[in-house]
Amino acid sequence: MSTAGDEAEGVRIDVRRGAPTEDELAALIAVVTEAYSGEAAEAVAADDTTRSAWSLTQRGLRTPLRRDLGWRGFTG
Repeated sequence: MSTAGDEAEGVRIDVRRGAPTEDELAALIAVVTEAYSGEAAEAVAADDTTRSAWSLTQRGLRTPLRRDLGWRGFTG
């Protein structure tokens, strides 16, 4: 009996040349799975993100203009 999760995790291998045995295909799947698991474990971003001195000295963005106030400074 297969569930929807089993179908989503299925692996498809297309053999382009030769006729590998079931043992050779099993070895290939084991090696590729181990390599993928190792790479996925190492591809985690660091939690301790530090800000550089450049970003610490930068001024924040200007607040948006309040258009509802109009041109109050010009009375001419």
